[in-house]
Amino acid sequence: MLQEERIARIQALLGAYARMSTERLARELSVSRETVRRDILELEAQGALRRVHGGVVTTAAHAEPPYAQRQHLRAREKRAIARAVLPMLAPGQVILLDAGTTTGYLAEALCGLAGLTVITNSLGIAMTLSERTGPGAAPRHEVILLGGTPHGDVPATYGSGTINEIGRYHADLALLSPVGLSAIHGATSYAHHEAAIAQAMAAQARERVLLADHGKIGLVSRVRYASPQDVSRIVTNAHADTGVEEELRRWRGAGVEVVLA
Repeated sequence: MLQEERIARIQALLGAYARMSTERLARELSVSRETVRRDILELEAQGALRRVHGGVVTTAAHAEPPYAQRQHLRAREKRAIARAVLPMLAPGQVILLDAGTTTGYLAEALCGLAGLTVITNSLGIAMTLSERTGPGAAPRHEVILLGGTPHGDVPATYGSGTINEIGRYHADLALLSPVGLSAIHGATSYAHHEAAIAQAMAAQARERVLLADHGKIGLVSRVRYASPQDVSRIVTNAHADTGVEEELRRWRGAGVEVVLA
């Protein structure tokens, strides 16, 4: 890979995650840490990033990739995570789902169950779970779509109205899909309006379950919505990556259950 290609990839990663370790960048690019350090120095000279202990942070407010693009990123891993959540659920439970791509795959998996009350701000999740098996058939679940204001390219509702509605409910589980999940910094999102919804959902649930593929483990984005102490359980995919394994060991050491799909 040419240096120009590596630099573009580093910028794209920082645009999505805001902060990354040198080790993680080397793994993502399949190059040595020495090569990554040279690229970091070049980007720092351009003013595109700032070095911090153990890694780098972006100096620009890049947005995440478009929602439609994120839906197809690590789709196999997200489907496996969704299947791993199913044994945690039982008829009669009330669950909160945010508008992440992994929770979207979970909604598809929930079509094989019945008897849940699902509260979500995602139009796509609400439509998926409202589908009936045939003419005159009852819906599998009770689905409550939260009102609010659309924002950006994600088909979902946001804003104070949505947050106020969330406050009316008490849920057994909040199933949330963060941008980054760090044993030091907790669950983070890139967008303030998305973090506000996730934070409100987390506050109204007895348990907070974070759904994150291996690419999000150890990463930190811009806005924290749950501290490490607030996380009840993590569901991620198994991955032969020493950095991911070390991060998950930190979570287990903090008393958080980690479920590998």
